[in-house]
Order: sequence, then structure tokens, then C-alpha cells
Amino acid sequence: MTFPDRKTRGRTSPGRLQGLDAYLLHEERALLSRREEEWAHAAFVDVGFGEHPWTTLDSARAFRDVHPELPVVGVELESHRVAAAQVHADALTDFRQGGFSLPLRPGETVRLIRAMNLLRGYRPEDVSGIHHTLGQALLEGGLLVEGSSDTSGAVLVAHLLRRVPGGLSREALLFHTDFSRGFAPVLFRDWLPRDFRRRVKPGAPIHAFFAQWTEAWEAARAAGPLSPPEALRQSVLGLAERIEGIVTRAWLLEHGYVLWRPRGGVFQ
Repeated sequence: MTFPDRKTRGRTSPGRLQGLDAYLLHEERALLSRREEEWAHAAFVDVGFGEHPWTTLDSARAFRDVHPELPVVGVELESHRVAAAQVHADALTDFRQGGFSLPLRPGETVRLIRAMNLLRGYRPEDVSGIHHTLGQALLEGGLLVEGSSDTSGAVLVAHLLRRVPGGLSREALLFHTDFSRGFAPVLFRDWLPRDFRRRVKPGAPIHAFFAQWTEAWEAARAAGPLSPPEALRQSVLGLAERIEGIVTRAWLLEHGYVLWRPRGGVFQ
């Protein structure tokens, strides 16, 4: 099955995805830095970089702190955006016209694909097929990150999908806030990935997730006033007592990340 590539508004700004970059640098450092055999020149591919390639360039700078020779490919559907981005191209950074079937050259390999703020105009039932199409380009062990953020990057939710033998594993759901909008679990509802947004209804696992998180947040607040970072930390620790798969590592909670990684993967 094929999916039509749709034009997007494409408006973004520098720094919008720096929270996601920081997560990947900390939690996926081994993936970003792998250099053995077919990984030596495996690229980071940013799909749908938009009107200006600011976030692609942000990520290239950040990721090259751990892999100075990392190839980066920005992909856009609209030819004028690709043409305008060429001023930023160099020996390691390329911009190409294309869609979900990535415009890769013979012999190119891929370690990481990012497709943020791209699928909001698609039907929820199309998402798994689009994931599959994108994921075919990944080396085994590679990662597809797909989701949405608000315009400033203050709130973000993304699928983390790992290439495994036979396809993609829906490994985890990542939430992030920089606390500039305060904190409450409901902040994330409007920024869920496309296939989850209308599934927050009674009987669905994602509804139960938010119900339990809200309950844990309200219990934490009832004990006394809390700063937004402390409210997130206390609510996530409470959520971990209620459902399986909540990762409570200190670095994640201190920096505004919530990682849900249940056995069997994250489903609606």
C-alpha cells in the first residue's frame, strides 16, 4: 500500500527539537556513535525539515559531538525548500527531495530517522503503514522517532520505534516538557502522535495511562505545593506504582522526560 505525501506548513524555528536531541544524545549515544562495518557511514535522516532546515542543522551539530563524521540527510517534499536548503549543504550534510520512501543512494545506510510534526494531517489508520515504509531504511537496531511538538518545543510526545528482525518494534512513548508551560499530564494530550490522539477514550490503554497519571499527579499535589519539575517527578514515581513500564531513571525525571516502555510495546 502506498501513501500520498502531503504538503505541510513547514514552519519551524531553531531549537524547537533540542529537547529531543538532548534525549537522543543521552539515551541513544551508543546508536549515534556506532562506527563498525555498515554503521561507519550510517546516516541520520530528518524527514520533513520544513521551510527552513533549522532543526536538521541543530541536530547535526548536536549529534556530531559524539560522531564528528555523521552523515545527515534532510528530506523535503517541496523542491523549492530543498533548493533553498542547499546553501547549508556540505560534505556531510545533504538535502534531497522525497517523501516516506526515502531518497537514499545505492549503498547508503541509516541509523536514525526523525519524522516530527509530519503526520498530523494523515488518517490514524495510515500511521502504521507509514512507519513501516520509513522503517525499511533502517539498519537492524536503528531507531525511528515520530511524533509532535508544540511550536516552541516546550511540549513533545514521540513514538520510539526500533528496527528488529522482521520489522519495527513499538518500543516506547516519550514525553518531554521544558516546564515553561508549567506541568500537568493534560499538557501532552494535544501533542500525542497521530494514531493516539483520538484514542484517549475509556477502554483504550492510552486513556488508562492518562487517567492513572492524572490520579498520581493529583495525589502528589494534595500533599502540598510543588514546583513543576517536582510535580512531574512525584507524579511519575506514583504512576510507576500504578502501571508497568514507566522508566524512573533520575536523569530523565530531572530533565522533564517521561518514558513509557511496557513489555510488548506501546499500543493505543
